[in-house]
Amino acid sequence: MDKQPIDQLRDHVKPAIVSKLEEFTLLGYEDVSEEKLWAFLKNKKWKKSPELSVHEIVRDVLALKIGDFMNYATIESYKSGSWFESEEGKDLLKNLI
Repeated sequence: MDKQPIDQLRDHVKPAIVSKLEEFTLLGYEDVSEEKLWAFLKNKKWKKSPELSVHEIVRDVLALKIGDFMNYATIESYKSGSWFESEEGKDLLKNLI
């Protein structure tokens, strides 16, 4: 199959994504969503490859390690700003004061 833009192949590789999410759940990481996983793959793994084949995408999804994803998620959370400025943080602080 020819290489295509990554977002066009998302529905074709959904079974691999669901399988990886189930693996993460078995390892105790229930908070990883399909959107977060896809964002990681697009922003980190495929940053330099805007077009891939279906088998390349499936290979990358199935080879993904939870540690790689968690490192990315941790760095992104630091970039996103202070937790205390989020709605959840404001509500918690309001309840404490």
